[in-house]
Amino acid sequence: MKLGVIFPQTEFGSDPGGIRDYVQAAESLGYDHLILFEHVLGADPAHYTDRTLHLGLHDQFHEPFVTFGYIAALTQRIELATGVLVLPQRQTVLVA
Repeated sequence: MKLGVIFPQTEFGSDPGGIRDYVQAAESLGYDHLILFEHVLGADPAHYTDRTLHLGLHDQFHEPFVTFGYIAALTQRIELATGVLVLPQRQTVLVA
């Protein structure tokens, strides 16, 4: 069985040291893969008063390919995967 971790998108903000420490710790603990989700639009809480939103307009999400490039330079063997990737907003050849 292979085990992985989910990259905590909103917890690190733009702190590269926090990202580095997290992914290196995950790899050193023996996790096989790291999953990163993409989310390009946040919801405005003013329009959703009937429920609690966990992610809003001001939550920061890291662009997957740039983040994976950074993570790949910091790790040796952990596999990188996207949980969600909004493919239509990208040029197909760049994703390939």
